[in-house]
Amino acid sequence: MRIIKNHNRNKSLMALAMIWTMSFLPLIVPAQTRVNMPKNKYKVQDDVRVGREAAAQVARQFPLLNDGPADQYIDRIGSRLVAAIPSQFQQPAFDYRFEVVNARDINAFALPGGPMYVNRGMIEAARNEGEIAGVMAHEISHIALRHATAQQTKVSNPLNQILGIGAILGGAVLGGQTGAQLGQIFAQGYFTRYSRDYETQADVLGSQIMAEAGYDPRDLANMFRTIEQQSGGGRGPEFLSSHPNPGNRYENINREADLLRVTSNTIKITPEFRRVQERLNSLPRARSMAEIARDYRGGQGQEQSPTYGGGRYSSRVALPSARTRVYTDGSSIRLSVPDNWREFAGQGTLTFAPEGAYGDQGITHGAMIGIHRSNSGNALQASENYVNGILQSNPYLRQQSRFSNASVAGRQGYAIVLTGRSPVTGRNEVVAVFTAPMQNGSLLYINAVAPEEESYRYNPAFRNIINSIRING
Repeated sequence: MRIIKNHNRNKSLMALAMIWTMSFLPLIVPAQTRVNMPKNKYKVQDDVRVGREAAAQVARQFPLLNDGPADQYIDRIGSRLVAAIPSQFQQPAFDYRFEVVNARDINAFALPGGPMYVNRGMIEAARNEGEIAGVMAHEISHIALRHATAQQTKVSNPLNQILGIGAILGGAVLGGQTGAQLGQIFAQGYFTRYSRDYETQADVLGSQIMAEAGYDPRDLANMFRTIEQQSGGGRGPEFLSSHPNPGNRYENINREADLLRVTSNTIKITPEFRRVQERLNSLPRARSMAEIARDYRGGQGQEQSPTYGGGRYSSRVALPSARTRVYTDGSSIRLSVPDNWREFAGQGTLTFAPEGAYGDQGITHGAMIGIHRSNSGNALQASENYVNGILQSNPYLRQQSRFSNASVAGRQGYAIVLTGRSPVTGRNEVVAVFTAPMQNGSLLYINAVAPEEESYRYNPAFRNIINSIRING
């Protein structure tokens, strides 16, 4: 009897222990992915300073919506997300603030130190508040992890030279890249295209911030599907063009969501979400970035092209001089140009043109030289992306040839020809684009511009420029 009694007692204790253990099983969740702050040689105040300077230009150049209810709504979402940033990534010096850009493109971008901008088109396209929060959490993660200055830590250029508004939001007439819409101002999202590691980091940390703030990280994954559908299967949405897909992004975010404690009552379709969407839909149709760019180039913008310089277009432009002179910036580039051409230094672009060939709409004769930053890892793909940006920024141009191999500045590169009727001269124009990969993964480009009937007279000068270029670093 005693043995049987002890046996029953042991069985009861075992059953009780199993019940106690099982009651806690739902609380056991696999550890979330660890995110580490990238190496960064710059001070936090550098992020703040650069972001403040860039935000001042954005305020002057971008069509901010300035709608009270919409601005307050985005600010409330942003504040909720900022409060959920993990303590190790909190920066007291950062000033997170949120604005709505009155543009219909599906896009959002953020600046170092805290300023963030959400396009009206992003809000209108979202299926619920979680998708808006997902985009914002991703961008906030770029800020919190200091990805702009961390990425700059990997290259040798001085911070002041790279992180101005032109680099963060840059592009130029004939010199833009995919997403670049305004000379010197409009651009692809934020800074340059981030590395795949940084994009993955922003997705992971963004998911964690969302879960902590009461949102479902799966809405961040669904956001990609939503904006792809909203784009009608055509050209990729602006946000995705400026945020390259590191592969299996949708699956990776959903996998991270499974590791997080996500409330069963996540924020989805709120009354405020419905009211703001209805309000925005009732407003006059917003312009696209391309339309804003055309207005800008037509003289409504305040920022001047580097080729303004009091230049006036002329129907009589002197041919390139047979005599050349050496141009150098003293450290990074050296080349020979015709001695009757002037130089104009813009944000990351050098322009050379004769009198009568430059003005407020760029150049009609001459050459543009610069660096296009790309993370594609493939020089031909990077060249295609760069040329697509030119075609977007200059819709009168059409691709005339395919890419061909070419020797550019002593490197193996590519060449392609674009043609179209110049809106300045009314004559057919030829733009020969030459590209070559740099050691740091960037792309050197030279755009050689001349009227079609005069191009054969300019080709020797262009060949001399291309062969004479020497790049340091």
